[in-house]
Amino acid sequence: MILYKAEDVLMCKVFAMTLQGATQDWFHTLPSGSISSFKELAYVFTKEYTSYWTIKKNPDHLYNLRKKPDESLQDYIKRFKAEKANIVGCDNRIASSAFKKGLPAEHDLYRELTITPSQTLAEVFVIVECYTLWDDDRIAAKKSTEQEDQPT
Repeated sequence: MILYKAEDVLMCKVFAMTLQGATQDWFHTLPSGSISSFKELAYVFTKEYTSYWTIKKNPDHLYNLRKKPDESLQDYIKRFKAEKANIVGCDNRIASSAFKKGLPAEHDLYRELTITPSQTLAEVFVIVECYTLWDDDRIAAKKSTEQEDQPT
């Protein structure tokens, strides 16, 4: 039993050496003699820091993303890519399907993605890039026409 206690002391000391910043400060605020085993230290530490864990999202989470009515297509793409980056091992077909489902059905890009079958997310983003270039050009042309029509 003494050997077990000595091993616990060593494990607690080694554990403390791995801590940095706020966790190290927390460790040093523990009252002397308040921890009697490594198992207890692990329990107290876990209890203190479990709220910092992030829940891993699965690929189905992407189907919850929707383009907001006042959101630009570029912002939706950025938001979608950021969410996808947080999902480990996300299948491209699921991601491309979820991206399309996040668009309003009346959106021109939704129509384009429905007409043009694409299997990978890379193919979807090529179509999206072409669409955004076309959309930017269309908006610029519209503004130019409006400016020409205004009396000077």
